Amino acid sequence: MQVQGKLNEAEYTAYKVLLKTSRLKAVLNEKPPSKTQMVELPDPVGGCIVPHDLIESRKHPDVRIARRAATIANLAKVISERDVSVGLRIALRTQARRLLALAERRLSEVSGLPPDDQA
Repeated sequence: MQVQGKLNEAEYTAYKVLLKTSRLKAVLNEKPPSKTQMVELPDPVGGCIVPHDLIESRKHPDVRIARRAATIANLAKVISERDVSVGLRIALRTQARRLLALAERRLSEVSGLPPDDQA
């Protein structure tokens, strides 16, 4: 099999695994990969590519909420100005769902109430 075919299978498998394990059952991917057979993936390799001080400044829940909202605003602006793919609109929905999850979690943290009792 050609290298591109193996890469396509690995990409599709990784996409399906991530989709299944995602809390929101969504993956930020403008275009889902083409369906192929599932393959065994190698063991994952972890690491950090973001400087520690940058992580520290961005990990506060309120900062994460603000950054996610800014991302949504930028994406909505692009969508309003161009003829975009359905995939980009799905990405906007996924970003909005992530924002909602962050906001609900943060509200629960500061209110002490479980998410269902916040209304």
